[in-house]
Amino acid sequence: MSAIIEWYKDLMYNKNDPRTNDWFLVSGPGPLLTILITYLYFSLSAGPRYMRDKKPYNLKNTLIVYNFFQILVSIYIVYEGFMSGWWNQYSFYCEPVDYSDDPTALRMTHAVYTYFICKLVELLDTVFFVLRKKDKQISFLHLYHHSLMPIASWIAVKWIPGGHGTFLGLINSFVHIIMYGYYLLSTFGPKIQPYLWWKKYLTSLQLLQFVIVGIHGSLILFNDCNFPKIPTTLMVINAFYFLYLFGLFYVETYNKSLKDEKNSELNNTDTIENKSD
Repeated sequence: MSAIIEWYKDLMYNKNDPRTNDWFLVSGPGPLLTILITYLYFSLSAGPRYMRDKKPYNLKNTLIVYNFFQILVSIYIVYEGFMSGWWNQYSFYCEPVDYSDDPTALRMTHAVYTYFICKLVELLDTVFFVLRKKDKQISFLHLYHHSLMPIASWIAVKWIPGGHGTFLGLINSFVHIIMYGYYLLSTFGPKIQPYLWWKKYLTSLQLLQFVIVGIHGSLILFNDCNFPKIPTTLMVINAFYFLYLFGLFYVETYNKSLKDEKNSELNNTDTIENKSD
């Protein structure tokens, strides 16, 4: 037991990035785990029980502000990611972490931290589902994604706030600009629905990001890049697991919709034929 404790202390306080150690919520895993446990308890138990005998809340104005905020933050993260390295400094094939106090390296570190905070704010997605009684939206995929991403980004801030792994945050934030743009438009009601036909392609874009992130992460597993292999391996495995989960969602959602449309067309045809008879 003492060996485990010593290993834990060494990992947390000796092998971490000292530049981020004193930042809010970064020093240890306790606060983050408390937030995530509370989030899951509210999403799966306390929230639904609270809403059981209540009407869904009308959060239209709140959602407009929230989605607009998410778009702005995602744009900021993409911009900072490019300006801190991915525009013309970072190598797509191999990019170690720069742990120095160089202004550009620190700029990327702050971008990674912003991404981490953004993942915590995104937990409100589920809170809003609960308060609006959209329980069908709270799937395993949804909870797994929203619980894992804060952990993954916390690890990045704590140990590897720069380099090769930041490409994930760049791609993910770009997708979120479009995703929260879709959510923002959808809050304006039925009048805007005819213009939201591209939801299917948004899901396709999400699938594409996991392919890109998985392939990009895999590159350093086959070269001598000075970037940690263990977190990269976990990132690649998780990217392809997300690809699998989102792929199932895509098939179940859009194949079912296609079948429903075909059945509706067949029923309409039968009705017309019966009337003709």
